Amino acid sequence: MPIFIYKAKNRAGKKVKGDVDAPTIELAKSMLKNRGFSDIKIKPKPKDIFEGTFLEGSVTPRDMVIFSRQFATLINAGVPILQALQVMCDQTQNGKLRRKLYQVKNDVEAGSSLYAALSKHKDIFDDLYLNMVQAGEAGGVLDVVLLRLAEYMEKAAKLKAKVKSAMMYPAVVVSVAVIVVIIILLYVIPTFEKMFADFGGALPLPTQIVINLSRFVKSNFLYMVGGVIIAGIIYKLIYKTEKGRLFFDQLFLNLPVMGDILRKVAVAKFSRTLSTMMASGVPILEALEIVAKTSGNKVIEQGVLKARSSISEGNTIAEPLDETGVFPSMVIHMISVGESTGSLDTMLEKIADFYDDEVDVAVDTLTSLLEPIMIVFLGVVVGGLVVSMYLPIFKIGETI
Repeated sequence: MPIFIYKAKNRAGKKVKGDVDAPTIELAKSMLKNRGFSDIKIKPKPKDIFEGTFLEGSVTPRDMVIFSRQFATLINAGVPILQALQVMCDQTQNGKLRRKLYQVKNDVEAGSSLYAALSKHKDIFDDLYLNMVQAGEAGGVLDVVLLRLAEYMEKAAKLKAKVKSAMMYPAVVVSVAVIVVIIILLYVIPTFEKMFADFGGALPLPTQIVINLSRFVKSNFLYMVGGVIIAGIIYKLIYKTEKGRLFFDQLFLNLPVMGDILRKVAVAKFSRTLSTMMASGVPILEALEIVAKTSGNKVIEQGVLKARSSISEGNTIAEPLDETGVFPSMVIHMISVGESTGSLDTMLEKIADFYDDEVDVAVDTLTSLLEPIMIVFLGVVVGGLVVSMYLPIFKIGETI
């Protein structure tokens, strides 16, 4: 449906502007008059040349959190869903999200449920979001569910940022070190080699090793770059397979230090997601299926699916999760207690809060350990190259 931009005066005489969608400009103007606007100036909205392309940008978790909170507030205040969607269309800053919301509003206006309208845009609204909205609509608690979604997304984004910060520091330092070493080997060492050749005589062993390494890198640099690219492609292809992803996900969980953080993140994410969905009224079997899909780890996905199968057969959820080897015994025990007392969602929320704090502590500890290790690493690598190049100069000085 076409979108028109307008400038007008509201009932209080204040100048306002915004967007309105309607089949024709006459109907758009009539709709604005019905809202109490006067002195209306309206024209078709220019089409964004980036609309529908990757240049349009993406919808970030923060955009979704703001939308969910504001939408929940409007519904809680008694604003009808259609009118609430219009308000969100008018004030949403993200262009892609605003365009999608206009389409959702049109579908709702045509008689679709909010869940059905949102389901047409799964690139923005994932299965977790859609199932919780469906449960909220069915239970008449859509505002409560949307607030829970906003809180869940905020905590999930915070958890993801913690892991990124833990991995970013060593990755940046190692990348810089590799670039510096490559530059030294390709451009600096050959200059020293030419100078040493003019002096004549045998070179110290460390110097000769570095020169040989420089020759090797210079002769095979393109092959080395190609090898790294091919290795990356092979890794991606293997990771796309069921067995490959299971192997690497298990490997990542068993890494020293970082594996412990990934394990805690996995437990926190599983607990938070399942707790949020159960508290919102999503049936346990549907909730477990969605939790498995959104876990991000094949080992946990298989464990959760086994737990779902166990529940469908009338058994408990705790035992299949214990078999994965990912969940600590304390977590399994708390889940078992939550099942037996009928307070599984509350117990899972407590587990998620506990492991959020555990991830905080683990990331801080890792960062404090990595800083001196990285400094020593850079000192040994770069310093070793520099010293090896100056050894012949020292030897010449002693000879003189």
